[in-house]
Amino acid sequence: MELTRHDRKRVVITGLGLVSPLGEKAAFWNAIQAGMSGIRRLENIETEHLDVKIGGEIRDFDSSAYIPRKQARRMGRATQFAIVAAVDAVTDAGLSVDEIGAIGERVATIIGTTLGSYEVGESGIESWRRSGYRHANPMSIVNALPNMPAHYVSKMMAAVGPLITPSVACATGIQAIGEATDLIQAGKCDLAIAGALDAVMFDYILAGFSATRALTRDYNDAPEQASRPFDADRSGFVLGEGGAIFIIESLERALKRDASIYAEVLGYAASSDAYHVAAPDPNGGGAKRAMRWTLDDARVNPSEIEHINSHGSSTQANDAIETAAIKEVFGEAAYNIPVTSTKSMIGHAMAGCGSLEVAACLMTLAREVLHPTVNYETPDPACDLDYVPNTARDVPGIRTVMSNSFGLGGQNASVVLRKI
Repeated sequence: MELTRHDRKRVVITGLGLVSPLGEKAAFWNAIQAGMSGIRRLENIETEHLDVKIGGEIRDFDSSAYIPRKQARRMGRATQFAIVAAVDAVTDAGLSVDEIGAIGERVATIIGTTLGSYEVGESGIESWRRSGYRHANPMSIVNALPNMPAHYVSKMMAAVGPLITPSVACATGIQAIGEATDLIQAGKCDLAIAGALDAVMFDYILAGFSATRALTRDYNDAPEQASRPFDADRSGFVLGEGGAIFIIESLERALKRDASIYAEVLGYAASSDAYHVAAPDPNGGGAKRAMRWTLDDARVNPSEIEHINSHGSSTQANDAIETAAIKEVFGEAAYNIPVTSTKSMIGHAMAGCGSLEVAACLMTLAREVLHPTVNYETPDPACDLDYVPNTARDVPGIRTVMSNSFGLGGQNASVVLRKI
């Protein structure tokens, strides 16, 4: 097997760990294939004072098998998500923490988040004020920082190579994979622990997004029906949480240790709308650039893409703009490419969404099946592609897929994966 492609090292994904409203990897894969929703009435926070009472919430999360309880008390939820997912990813890759540590100088840790452990900082501020401004806890400041998930994973694994915390809103998960690929191809590391997670299911976050009219308020009594990407009756996204971590390494290294390979990372690109802090470019300029540049980086023709896992957030603007961008990039062939939205079942996990959607792509390549876009009932003339409505679809022999993530601040990223 050739170890280079177009004079670049070939880079592959060999491990996956995740936390999601639908469970860990096997449960997540089974649920999305079956079209099951993890969106429910919220239980972890009080919602009486909110007009949005639903979300893609991770219930009964317990990190005690991975992190000593005393240490876990100092960490925020996002950091604990990252450690659980990272340990599972290492195990899934057929490695151990000791093996990672043994090559630690050649291991990069690239784990992104949007707000880090927001709640740790908030709790520290409230405690300080209640004390009469006398007893500030400096560790609450430190453990709230966005780089803490990456730090703690790096420390646990003794991974002392590059340590990076991308924070580009909803595009973070794909950007982490892209940066890992770039580092390996540049020879700066041999293996990367890469991905993104978020844990922002707090009342203030829900209230703030609701105030912008970005969140749907229409399905508090029918939460499973709330996320409706590309449907004419979509009324906003549903907040979620969680994310995924991947083990990414050179093909040469993976073959030497006889690793199982999920997919090759063929290409990646990121772009900026340079348009608005929250609204997407109505012409889809950034989305189109990200997809085109990714195809160029992957050295593949648009006709080779057999599936697109969309950003598909269930907002009126995003879904129509993404559809138009796909049609412009792929031309008439766009109508023959099945497009799915994982968010229809888990909501929008902010920085973690791209990682979870890449995990869904790996399911598609491993099982040769497309998960459905659920709640697609009423066609929208502005969204006229094949969205794999409501029922999974077998796709024998599928090899090459694209995943898109488009986020706040006009952050856009796409990646192309291929089964070897």
